[in-house]
This record gives sequence, C-alpha cells and structure tokens, in this order.
Amino acid sequence: MADDIDRAGERIDAEMTARLRALPTFNMPSLLDCQACGEEIPSKRRAIGGVTRCVDCQNHFEGRR
Repeated sequence: MADDIDRAGERIDAEMTARLRALPTFNMPSLLDCQACGEEIPSKRRAIGGVTRCVDCQNHFEGRR
C-alpha cells in the first residue's frame, strides 16, 4: 500500500517528466558566426543548437542592456 510520501514522489516524477517534455527542442544547427556582428560564436554556445547570435548581440536583441 502506497503512503503519502510514495504518492508525492510519483506526482513529482510525473510533473518533472511533463515539464521536460515541454522544453523547446532545437533541431536546427547553430551558426559558426553571429548573424548580427560576424564574430565567432563560442563552441559551448553553438552546442545548444539553433543559435544565430553571440551573447552580446542576443542580449541587445532581447533588450537586456
């Protein structure tokens, strides 16, 4: 018989699975160079997938400056 802790754990597992499935997937490859300024995009950033701008240009694009 499941107790409250077991049910809570199962509920958390189900919720986390649903949230992970809802995350966007990036099927497009990243660009090697920023489409805005032409600087090289670092390999760690390109590994995300679908990246088209360097960090500085993306921040500017999103109005974070």
